[in-house]
Amino acid sequence: MFSPASGKCLVLTGALVVISCTPAKPVSANSEPAMKPRPVRVASVRAESIVRTVEASGTLAAQDRVVLAMRVTGRLQDIAVDLGDRVRKGALIASIDPTDLRIAAQQSEAALQQARTRLGLPAQGDDDSVTPAQTPSVRQANAAMAEARLRRDRAQLLFDQKLIPQSENESALANFQIAESRYQDALEEIRNRQALLAQRRAELAMARQQLTYSTLTSPVDGAIAERLVSAGQFVAAGSPVVSIVTIHPLRLRLPVPERSASKVRAGQKVRIRVDQEQAVHFGHVARISPAIEESSRTLLVEAEIPNPAGALKPGAFVRAEILTDTGQNALFVPPSALVTFAGIERVISIANGKAVEKPVRTGFRDEDRLEILEGLAAGDIVILKPGNIAGGQAVTVTKQ
Repeated sequence: MFSPASGKCLVLTGALVVISCTPAKPVSANSEPAMKPRPVRVASVRAESIVRTVEASGTLAAQDRVVLAMRVTGRLQDIAVDLGDRVRKGALIASIDPTDLRIAAQQSEAALQQARTRLGLPAQGDDDSVTPAQTPSVRQANAAMAEARLRRDRAQLLFDQKLIPQSENESALANFQIAESRYQDALEEIRNRQALLAQRRAELAMARQQLTYSTLTSPVDGAIAERLVSAGQFVAAGSPVVSIVTIHPLRLRLPVPERSASKVRAGQKVRIRVDQEQAVHFGHVARISPAIEESSRTLLVEAEIPNPAGALKPGAFVRAEILTDTGQNALFVPPSALVTFAGIERVISIANGKAVEKPVRTGFRDEDRLEILEGLAAGDIVILKPGNIAGGQAVTVTKQ
């Protein structure tokens, strides 16, 4: 039986359970042990410059591809280049045997000399000007016509005086008309010879031009992408000999997503990396398509990439970044400060020795820094690797 005065429990005989009781101690409302502040490492929100980019992938291509062919028919005498050779503008590519072309030029030159001689000009010379009235044949025809005119006039005078019969007068008139016609024929002959001389001059120029076509030279700086013939081979006019690609600069075609298209402008820098290489190359946006491609929802952008040493190869796959904004300031925190739960991004700050949760909106991110677009100000403190720290929890900053 329990006695309140003594505070002791008595043992009841015959009972199966023995209960021992002691008086309860009074409980205080603040008796729970206080949690120790959790040590944390922190970092400050920094304002730094940022370069915003638009990322895309593409393939390098030659600026131009030129297929060279001989302009005349003949046997290929020599080919001076092979696959991969770098060539400069004007460099010799191939040549054909010029013997036939040289003979044709000599024939044209002989025909020109003959045409000059027929006009009374020296066989050699570049001046082809001739006064038709001063040529021997025309002067002779002119003299004969003048004599026939005098005879016609004398016969007309004698006929008027009835000193000669009409038949003699008519004969003198006919002889004058014949002489006049011969004079005109002589003039026409000289004009024909002048035209023939001009033709012979043009034929000689063409023959000499054809002779220069016996050699094939490069019209551009570039590299040999394909060799299609061999020395000794007979080639027809227009037959391809080699193809040349211009490798400086290279052309890079980039499909830019529609959402980023408005940020791209001509002249912006382009930074590229070739797969399996660490080197970074730079170029600039040269051309922008005026329309969005409907099937892929992308905007085609062409960049020019300088390649003076030929380190980049046409056809290589590259990853590119178009530098759309440079030199702007933005707020950054270390990436380890960010906590994401259920799609909500937040960081843990400190106020009055306690953790404070702050929702944020992030932007650019790399290995060392994370851009904060909204939610923080420069100089704010954020906890690094907050883990399961909750808002309101006591924290203490440890040394960095």
